[in-house]
Amino acid sequence: MSSTHQPPDASAGRPSRDGFTVLDACHRQTLVTLEMLDELMKRLQDGEPDVPTRAMAKEIAHFFSNTARQHHEDEERHIFPAMLASTDPEIVQTVQRLQQDHRWLEEDWIELGPQIDAVAGGQSWVDLDIMREWVEVFSALSHDHVELEESCIYPQARESLGAGERREMGREMAARRRRQEDQN
Repeated sequence: MSSTHQPPDASAGRPSRDGFTVLDACHRQTLVTLEMLDELMKRLQDGEPDVPTRAMAKEIAHFFSNTARQHHEDEERHIFPAMLASTDPEIVQTVQRLQQDHRWLEEDWIELGPQIDAVAGGQSWVDLDIMREWVEVFSALSHDHVELEESCIYPQARESLGAGERREMGREMAARRRRQEDQN
């Protein structure tokens, strides 16, 4: 299995890149990784994790521990502030819900992440029934969250942010990722 835990858009560092390119790519990768999480659970039902299953778990853990967290930070820095300043109370309420989703997803991952890490490490102490429940909750919230952002907030944000602002957003996001990679 090839690794997919690269930055959502390797060309995001180019100065002319619109920040939404990175955000949209991360949403696509989130959905792919959620499918991998479902596949991981199916494989674990069949027995002890083999090498490919452990590699899958490692890839999932890396994505949700790193890339997804960066993505949420990008939204909190670049998308949500402008939308919270909207005169449309529905938009403001939706952004507040999405901010709460970020906190819930983080809490869910704090519970689920060690389970996935254990699988990646070949450990057998994982309780599959509990893990399955956490996966279902995490996956459902993640799908709903992406759908709400893409159907409501991203279109509004694209309209309200000019091309220059979107490019600057992309530059800041790429620079922050480079700094984080340099620290690792």
